[in-house]
Amino acid sequence: MEQSNRAKRMRRHHGRNRTVALQLVSLMDIFTILVFFLLVNSSDVQVLPNAKDIQMPESIAEQKPRETVVVMVTEHAILVQGRPVATIDEAMNTAGLLIPALQAALMNQNERLLSQDLAADIAKREVTIMGDKEIPYSLLKKVMATCTQSDYGRISLAVMQRSPVTPAADPAAS
Repeated sequence: MEQSNRAKRMRRHHGRNRTVALQLVSLMDIFTILVFFLLVNSSDVQVLPNAKDIQMPESIAEQKPRETVVVMVTEHAILVQGRPVATIDEAMNTAGLLIPALQAALMNQNERLLSQDLAADIAKREVTIMGDKEIPYSLLKKVMATCTQSDYGRISLAVMQRSPVTPAADPAAS
């Protein structure tokens, strides 16, 4: 049956005073899921910067990187914490194993670390070297020697993780 105009008007008028109830249970569920998602994903912090011009060597090592001073060796320059300190030509042409500009930048980082933690031990200071897999060994040796002379006791090389090859899956092994 069709309602009269008066009945329609009365229904609209009575509907205006009704309050809308907010569904808190659904809202709380959504926020709980969001909090758990953020907690789980916040523990996987990427410590190493993503350098597009560096092709790192591959390794089957499973150890996660720690927050350290990062020395990047690109095709054209050496960077400490993202700041260029020397060109590759300057580094290769230095006499001896030390690269003075790199050593100065690392000592500057040491001063920052010492101001944060006065009890820092040289053996516990860490540096991570990110280098292209095509850099010459002589350059890598100079960078590592400079890091050692700059009071960094632990030197790590950044690599890309790959899955280990099992003997049965390796066609070259048979």
